[in-house]
Amino acid sequence: MCMKKQEKQKKESDILMSHKKGLRNRETNVISFIFIGLFLLMAGYLVYFTVFKADSVVNNAYNKRIDVLSEKVVRGSIMASDGTVLAQTKTDAEDNEYRYYPFGKMYCHVVGLNMSKSGVEGQANYELLSTDGNIIKELTNELKGQKSTGNDVVTTINPKLQKAAYDALGNNKGAVIAMEPSTGKILAMVSKPDFDPNNADADYNKWLSYDSSDSVLLNRAVNGLYAPGSTFKVLTALEFIRDYSDYEQFEYECMGSAYVNGGTTIPCADETAHGVENLSQAFANSCNSFFSTIGFELKLDKFKQLCESFGFNKNLGTGLDAAISSFALDSSSSISEIQETCIGQGKTMVSPIHNLMIISAIANKGVMMNPYVVMQVQSAEGNVLKVNNPVIKSTVCTEDEASYIASLCRSVVTDGTAPALKWTSYEAAGKTGTAQYDNSGLAHSWFVGFAPYDNPEISICVILEGGYSGSSSTYVAKAVLDAYFN
Repeated sequence: MCMKKQEKQKKESDILMSHKKGLRNRETNVISFIFIGLFLLMAGYLVYFTVFKADSVVNNAYNKRIDVLSEKVVRGSIMASDGTVLAQTKTDAEDNEYRYYPFGKMYCHVVGLNMSKSGVEGQANYELLSTDGNIIKELTNELKGQKSTGNDVVTTINPKLQKAAYDALGNNKGAVIAMEPSTGKILAMVSKPDFDPNNADADYNKWLSYDSSDSVLLNRAVNGLYAPGSTFKVLTALEFIRDYSDYEQFEYECMGSAYVNGGTTIPCADETAHGVENLSQAFANSCNSFFSTIGFELKLDKFKQLCESFGFNKNLGTGLDAAISSFALDSSSSISEIQETCIGQGKTMVSPIHNLMIISAIANKGVMMNPYVVMQVQSAEGNVLKVNNPVIKSTVCTEDEASYIASLCRSVVTDGTAPALKWTSYEAAGKTGTAQYDNSGLAHSWFVGFAPYDNPEISICVILEGGYSGSSSTYVAKAVLDAYFN
């Protein structure tokens, strides 16, 4: 009897011990899984940081560790795509280093300033203060008390196009930016008012004091925000053909202005009555009556999704620190907001580089490329250390949709508001735009386009701020395209 009781107690004890052991194992497993999970999260973040964030952190103007490199390394040169030197480090009679910009104002915004780490000077700050990694050479220089020479940065900028854009913009406020639509390579970038970077030491504080409308430090090509005017009809037309399969049969009679009950009167330019128009004719004529009216046929929530897929309301992620474009229209918007937005007025704002990306995606069969201005990094001896390749940002529309919108842009040149580009050695396509911005009666002049129409090699965006003199934005674009093709 006693033996049975002891066996029973032992059995219960074994079961209890087994249960406790199981609990301990389970707790150990949970803790192990937690640490494994934390390790994987840290490893994942390390990969994410290395791939996506490292460059921005390293080149951040507030990263003081980079300043230490300047004590050991002579800052490298910045060059155009053909090797033309755009910025270099020189020494004065007392062996003090200073940054020299051979072309003065012409490249001031795209190259930027070393002292403020703007433009390429800021974007490639780390590369310019790095060497090719030859340890023996670096040790030898250090033993001699000499600095090593930093790497050079070669940009995508084409000097011939840069000069053409700079000259064509003249004394106007505004911007010109051009790129290869198939790659995203920036070929030219000009913004005015401008400044001579060679005078930065003496004049920088004065430049900072300028009113925002006259700021010479603002790179309008990237950081300027404007109402897009009729260039926005590219997206209004795209949403219309998506919403209505019979869009080619749609017709509207323009009487010179359009009024919708509860809304506002939208006039065409000079209140011109365009008569009965289809979509292609209205696009070529840039008919405000037509486009403000078809806004009520659009599915507004889908329209907002389309615009955001093209980059509105988000960081463009170009690495060029571009301003964020805004689009506010949705199903809750008022009648007036619908009318105004569909012709590129209202609350919609866009930067020139973003407008360029939109038209470039149309030129590139619906594929939007990521714009870039640094082509490669090379040692002082010319050995290539790093090459930046084209990157697809997103596919924003189908090839058929892009082809149709491109045909509308071609009609603007052949039969519409851009006759300056009609008789050229190349076939261009594009969209003009006039954007009101206050009650002064002045307006910004826009042109976005590409050429050749059937096989685009270059896309361009021009903005002339209100009060401009001389020719319109179309003629500025023509001067740059002429330089490219001739």
